[in-house]
Order: sequence, then C-alpha cells, then structure tokens
Amino acid sequence: MSRMRAMGWVLLLSAAGCGYRFTSRDAGLPEGVRSVCAPVFRNDTAEPGLEVLFTRILRQELVRAGVLGGTGACEATLSGVVRSVGNGPTVVAEPSFQSDPRSAAAQVAGYQASAVVLLRLERDGRVLAETEVSGTEDFIPGTTSVSGDVLQVEANRRAALHRLAETLLREGYDRLASNW
Repeated sequence: MSRMRAMGWVLLLSAAGCGYRFTSRDAGLPEGVRSVCAPVFRNDTAEPGLEVLFTRILRQELVRAGVLGGTGACEATLSGVVRSVGNGPTVVAEPSFQSDPRSAAAQVAGYQASAVVLLRLERDGRVLAETEVSGTEDFIPGTTSVSGDVLQVEANRRAALHRLAETLLREGYDRLASNW
C-alpha cells in the first residue's frame, strides 16, 4: 500500500511541476536589464480593446518575473503590437439522424481564436531584443445547443482570447529573457 501511495505522490508532484519552460525565470533580460516599463500596446487590428487586454496581461507577466518598473525607474521599455487577430470554425459536426437526411446541415461544433503579437525590448531608442509570437486557442460555440447563442459564443471567444494572450505573452517574455 505504501508503494502505491508513494507512486501517487510522485505522479502528483510531477504533474504539478509541468511548466514546459526551457529557461529559468532568473535568466534575465538582455544586457542585464532589471526593470522595464510596459506602455499600452499598439493595436493594428480592427477589433477595439485588444491593446488593453494584451497590455494588462504583459504587465502581470512582468510582475511575476519581478521586472516591472515604476514610473521613471525603468532601465528599458517593453512595447507590444497586436498585429492580427482572427477566429473561425475548426470542427464541423455531422447532423444527427433525421427523417430526411438531405435537409440536415452540418453544424459548427468548435471555433478557434488566433493572434500574432510583436514584442520589442528597447533601451535609449536601441532595440535590445525583439520577438514575434503567434498561436491559437480553441473555444466552443455554447452549451445550450450545438449552434450556441451569439452572446455566449462571444463570451467564449473573449475567454479564449484572454487565455491566448496569457500563453503568447508568457512565451514572448521567455523568448526575450532567453535571447531566443
């Protein structure tokens, strides 16, 4: 019994430790930068408000890394540009059995949000590091039916964009810190 318990603890601890990071958080930014300011992102998309979402999440990542500087106490600036954002269907479900199969249309069962973000670390007008990150995040149309409610689809899309922004900005910061 104790062997099973020990194996359970090993599995639990190894699952909790999965962060998929190849660099340590202490790797540091290029040229020894220890504090950065993060101005509001530039939004090159037609979707309003993305600059606020991406800026907030980048600043949270900088706080976690311990490098977000206060006003006037920044050694460098980490700026960002939301270059593109999109979404579209990814999974199409076949209709369930109906009396007339010719009248049944396929329904969308899943969507995917995508984004491309550019991050640039600058000191005194000189680019220290730059990286572009892109990715996708799946979301479902709704829970009330396969086709979903328009407001629920939008809420799910916004939640997917939030998760995607977290993933992209964590990866972007890690790339800058590891000089990728």
